[in-house]
Formats: sequence, C-alpha cells, structure tokens
Amino acid sequence: MKYYIIAGERSGDLHASNLIKQLHEQDPQAHVRCWGGDMMEAAGAELVKHYQEMAFMGFLEAAKNLFKIKKFLKECQEDLLNYKPDVVILVDYAGFNMRIAKFAKEHGFKVFYYISPKIWAWNQGRVHTIKKLVDKMFVIMPFEKDFYQKFDFKTDYVGNPVSDAVAAHTLNPNFRQDNDLDDRPIIAVLPGSRQQEIENILYIMLSILPPFQDYQFVVAAVSNFSKEYYENFNRKPFIKIVYDQTYDILANAEVALVTSGTATLETAMFNVPQVVCYRTSAVSYWIGRAVIKVPYISLVNLIAGNKVVPELIQGDMNAQNLVKELKHILQNPEGRGAQIEGYKRVRELIGDFNTSETAAKLMVQYLREEKTPDPSKSLESAV
Repeated sequence: MKYYIIAGERSGDLHASNLIKQLHEQDPQAHVRCWGGDMMEAAGAELVKHYQEMAFMGFLEAAKNLFKIKKFLKECQEDLLNYKPDVVILVDYAGFNMRIAKFAKEHGFKVFYYISPKIWAWNQGRVHTIKKLVDKMFVIMPFEKDFYQKFDFKTDYVGNPVSDAVAAHTLNPNFRQDNDLDDRPIIAVLPGSRQQEIENILYIMLSILPPFQDYQFVVAAVSNFSKEYYENFNRKPFIKIVYDQTYDILANAEVALVTSGTATLETAMFNVPQVVCYRTSAVSYWIGRAVIKVPYISLVNLIAGNKVVPELIQGDMNAQNLVKELKHILQNPEGRGAQIEGYKRVRELIGDFNTSETAAKLMVQYLREEKTPDPSKSLESAV
C-alpha cells in the first residue's frame, strides 16, 4: 500500500521514522512518501520537503510566513493528487496538517492522525472538525482518549513514542571521553530544535554560570544548525556544545534546563530533575494566554495532572528564577525526590506499549479491512 506521511518538526520526524519502520514490517509492500526530516528518509521514506523549511513557532511567526505556508500547502496538495496514496498519515503539526486533512477528505483520501493536535489545550471546538475529517485517530497521551470520548469520537490509545525511543536507545559508555567532558556533574541544557526557540531561550539559560562553577553546562545541540551558530552562545570553558546526543547527555546529567515540548517528557524518562522553560514573542504569548485552557505547559505536568516540575514562562523565565529553581533541586533532596516520585506516576499513566508497532499494526489492519469486504455483510445484502 501507499502511505503519505507529514511531520513538521524534529520530534515528529523521530516518531514518524519509527512508525515508518514498523509500517514496512507490517506491510512488506509499503511505499512511503513524506514531508518530514532526515530520520524519516533514513527509515525508508521518499522525502519531498524537509521540516526545517516549515518550522514556524508561535502565532505571530506563523502569520509573518503566511504566504510561504500557503505555497507549501499548494505543493503538498498537488503532490498528494499525483501520488494517490491509500492513506494520508498526519503527525501532530496541527496548523498545516488540519488543512491537508480537509483537502485529503475532499479528494477521497483516507486520513489517519498519529499524535493528536493539542485541541484539549485550546479551541476544543475543533474536535468537531476532526470528527469530520479524520477517519482514525491514534492518541499518545493517556487523557486524550477520555477527552475525545466526551465528544463521542472513538480513538486508539497506543502509548507514548517517547518511552519507546528512550528504551530503544543504546547509551554510549564513552560519552564523556568522546565529548571532552570532565568529571564535574552535568547540567543539561535543552534549548529546543527551532531557531526561534533557541534564540528566545538559550542566552537566558546560559546566563546563570557564576553560582554553578562546580558544574559543567552541556548544550544539546542539533546538527540542523552550524557549529558557528551555536558558538554565538558559548562561553568557554564553562559550556560544552554537544551535537545530536540528547539522550546520552540526559543519561549523564544531574539536572536539566528544558524548553517546553517533547523534551520535558524525554527528560522525565531518564529520571533527571528539570526546570521547564518557555519564552516567545510578546504578541504570541498574549494570544496564547488568551486561548490556552490547560493549567500547565509541560507534558510531565499535563500527564500527571499536577505540578511535578517547575515551569518558568515568559517574564518568569529569567536568570534569578532559574538560579532559584536549580538550587532547590541541587541542594534540596526533598525537592529532587518529589520530581523523581512524580516521574514514576507519569510512567505508570503512560503504560507499557510498543507504540510504533501498535500504531502500525492498527493502521495496516484498518486499511486491509477497508479493502476486504465483510462476507457476512455481502450475504445479508444478497438475502
């Protein structure tokens, strides 16, 4: 069968790549075409457009790039019509993917959604649009199944792909030696993978060096950006820039500063206490504040249903508060222990799934059922 998969950011690239591998396992004749990233291409998909060209964060930033987004939408729609897939699989990235879902449905393509748009956070009324446009929804947050059920929309909870990715990762036993790190405890710095995130947040994260001279700050860099780009933020010898080794950094870290997003859950899976950070443009922040309907921004707190990790948002995300929260974790065993205990509860709620395999099996099963008529129904119609 022919699959068309669309992911719009680095975490989507990772999770979609694992899904692609499993689709090939479940359907040996699978052919996958995608908008995504290097990992999806390496997993066997034919890459049409890289997500780096589409990584716009925040309401204002999306508005500024409206004409570019419209151009991408048109390109994607034309490619869909030429490719004629058996199914379009959308991975998060709601602003773009919901428009593609509408187009796909209008042209008779089956639509699956893997990793639901965060409509439970804002504009919950969009659930009615999803019910019209999406044939099957595969959710990865424990609370999402109940959310959709309130609107009489059946979904499949397949576990969370972050737990799979962490479990599958083989740690480098020579990580410190290979990256020229000394024996001091590591403060992991995860500034995100989009340029706007990095530039809004990383300078502040690295402004707190003086009180932590006994630690080394290790920045989880991504090779999407050049070494020269990250060197703009560096202050040697206190900071190390390490590329594409986030899981090894977390495995060796004492504590982490994390930009809100998938990385907060990844950090929890490694049992690393963290301070969650988020900062965007003033306009995007005020729009977001007006429409967001959930009490937390980090996945850890959202899944737990209570405050497990501290969140420093917008004006509160400053050097003084970062120092305060870090010291609370590093110097207070009770504060550290409370986070670790909260992580245990998060893992229990997520459950033990092989997420990519479970999702791929269900997808292939649903598609084959669609193609294979039910003999009993044919008999009934004949009678």
